[in-house]
Amino acid sequence: MPGHAQAKNLRGGRFCEVGRLYLVTSTVHNREPVFSDFHLGRLVVDEMKRTHDEGLVTSLAWVVMPDHLHWLFELKNSSLAQVMQQTKARSSIKVNKARTSTSPLWQKGYHDRAIRVEEDVMSAARYIICNPIRAGLVARVGDYPLWDAVWVGP
Repeated sequence: MPGHAQAKNLRGGRFCEVGRLYLVTSTVHNREPVFSDFHLGRLVVDEMKRTHDEGLVTSLAWVVMPDHLHWLFELKNSSLAQVMQQTKARSSIKVNKARTSTSPLWQKGYHDRAIRVEEDVMSAARYIICNPIRAGLVARVGDYPLWDAVWVGP
């Protein structure tokens, strides 16, 4: 696969910094809409909350869409790779147990973007919480059940 070596190099060169804000996107394997089931989506939310409660991140905003998630957080006492590996692994175990599956839940890897300036934080949070509207799932943010932000509640 031609782009594979380049992708591997990009992953290997990933830089993360404690105290920096990150917008992370992770996609369900084969874009299967697993989290159309609210209860399965809540299992992912529980694992993001657990990562927050353990002090690895400070969550600022998130949304769990049917086939992916967006998560804005400040990196605390861990690396970005460790946070994502742990959150994806734990959520995979819980979701697969609930749906009696052994299939992969998440695609390998994730997309991350460091948030560099203060104005970008609110823009990133708005992007996250408005995702269900752009996807045509709801007409208003408050109508979608799997999201939150420190500035506003559902």
